Amino acid sequence: MSTVVQERRYRERSLWLDGLDEPLAPRPPLPGDIDVDVAVVGAGFTGLWTAYYLKLLQPDLRVAVVEREIAGFGPSGRNGGWVSAGVAGSTKVYSREAGRDAVVRAERETHRSVEEIGRVADAEGIDCRFQHAGALFVATSSPQRQRLDERVRAAREWGLGEDDLRLLEPHEVSQRVSIDGCLAATYSPHAARIDPARLARGLASACERLGVTIYERTEALSIGPGSVRCRQGTLSAGSVIRATEAYTTQVAGERRRFLPLYSLMIATEPLPGDVWDDLGWEGRELISDMRHLFFYAQRTADDRIAIGGRGAPYRLGSPIDQDHERNAEVRARLVRTLHRHFPAAARAEITHHWGGPLGVPRDWCMSVSYDRERGFGWAGGYAGHGVVAANVSGRTMADLVLGRETDRVSLPWVNHRSRRWEPEPIRFVASRAIVAILGSADRYEDRTDRRARRTTLVSPFMPPH
Repeated sequence: MSTVVQERRYRERSLWLDGLDEPLAPRPPLPGDIDVDVAVVGAGFTGLWTAYYLKLLQPDLRVAVVEREIAGFGPSGRNGGWVSAGVAGSTKVYSREAGRDAVVRAERETHRSVEEIGRVADAEGIDCRFQHAGALFVATSSPQRQRLDERVRAAREWGLGEDDLRLLEPHEVSQRVSIDGCLAATYSPHAARIDPARLARGLASACERLGVTIYERTEALSIGPGSVRCRQGTLSAGSVIRATEAYTTQVAGERRRFLPLYSLMIATEPLPGDVWDDLGWEGRELISDMRHLFFYAQRTADDRIAIGGRGAPYRLGSPIDQDHERNAEVRARLVRTLHRHFPAAARAEITHHWGGPLGVPRDWCMSVSYDRERGFGWAGGYAGHGVVAANVSGRTMADLVLGRETDRVSLPWVNHRSRRWEPEPIRFVASRAIVAILGSADRYEDRTDRRARRTTLVSPFMPPH
């Protein structure tokens, strides 16, 4: 593959990668057999944060990262740019296993992680467009308003007060941003906007400054305790960390670890001042809604609207494939969503359409696992909430590897075990049913303004409430 073709392939993966000023030439691959203290597989957020904190805590540690493509190639360089707090998983599952206090501490840890990501970006000079503006979740129908009220009640039950999450009436929302059809919204200050590719690439450079070696275009053929075998050689290590998230399903024996689903996005051209005069959105809060197939959006640093959502069809046989990163039906739905909620942007050109896979565990609960005797760990299963979850995982994994008795190592996702997904074609049928029924429920609610009960049909495959 020529350098030009390779560069284009990387930039086509997302708006964020396309907008990088730096060339995307891969770092040198693994040169042969090498011995290190810690080998990390995957140069996304989980692997990079793990390497970063390991070297901060123990500078003399020899840490190497191997990456099949380039740092930030996967979902870390393609997501919605939401640094948003919240437990990635089911509070019911976590509290049953670890108790209420552990879940409350986990929630608070995610709040701190939003600030921690901003702190590191500032300290390391990473210009990732970090803006700590908070997040709005908007209801545009009666059923969505009911779910919004339930969201607030659940937050109060778990000890979150008005300072953490508060309900806004339509006039309060309109003072922030004009959203057509808004009936109410919640606002949380525990969220920030970023350009995720800039964060991933900047974090990789920060790791290198600390002494981490990153080998790119180096595919791990086998990952296990003591070694990572690659085509170019073997990385031998006292600790091996698998940080491959959704791509874990491509590892031998791990196909049913996650359900790999695609989340897709579109972005407008930079919008002129008169459009922003109509829309407002001066605070640049993150915005989502309460549909079952919800959207998530941000106002980018260069004044685009980047908006994404779920619903890409699951493919039997090859659920992760470059061909799945764009889908005409999902693109059309996102365009309709953009025009419905932000009509002032209806004439804007759509310049980018992209997607990336996310890893969904069977119980929708993330895990940070480390076996000290075997020197083997892994983290992932963020189900689309990975920017903050990966930072928590990286700090936690560093503590576990180094044997540090911090509060993080007793959080409910540490060594959590999710059962595996059913074999194909059950997983295929379940994934297709989830998307079809949730989409049908949204259409019913939009049409009737009554709550759809059909979502109970897929409740066996959804997170416990």
